[in-house]
Amino acid sequence: MTRKPPEKRPKGGVLAVISLLMIGSAAIRIGLEAGPALAKGAEPSMPAAKQTRAELPGAQVLLTELLRREEALKQREAAVLDKEKALAIADHAIETRLVALQEAEEALRATLAVAEKAAETDLTRLTDVYQSMKPKDAAALFETMDPSFAAGFLSRMPPDAAAGVLAGLRPEAAYTISVIMAGRNAAAPQE
Repeated sequence: MTRKPPEKRPKGGVLAVISLLMIGSAAIRIGLEAGPALAKGAEPSMPAAKQTRAELPGAQVLLTELLRREEALKQREAAVLDKEKALAIADHAIETRLVALQEAEEALRATLAVAEKAAETDLTRLTDVYQSMKPKDAAALFETMDPSFAAGFLSRMPPDAAAGVLAGLRPEAAYTISVIMAGRNAAAPQE
């Protein structure tokens, strides 16, 4: 196999054509865009002094109205900013008060828990005192108490101690205290 010698091509032919096309495109663009721009600048419809005087009253009214609206918008914006600041201050105050209320509520709960524990301790001690008394002496004391108050102590005592106290009471007092003790949980839901 023999190779053919490469053909000789003319140098610069294609590059010259591309260059000419680019230059032509640039000339067309300049011609299309420059023409209207030159036409606008060459034909003033009215002299500048006459144009300003003729358009001045309408332009002045428009300018005055725009300035009035701008001032109204600035006032509204200032009012909105003031309201936002007031709301931020109020939010901060509310959050501060809410935290203070939560702390006070926790302190109150702790105080109530201590008070309830102390009250329960006192009742337990007093019940133990009444329970350790001779039934006859305790009965005499229970007869002078309000029946609902006496029923509260008797319901906390063990059944044998409560029975001894009830046995020493007058029948009417024992009956009243028994009815109160029996009816205490009658209104409680069964389920």
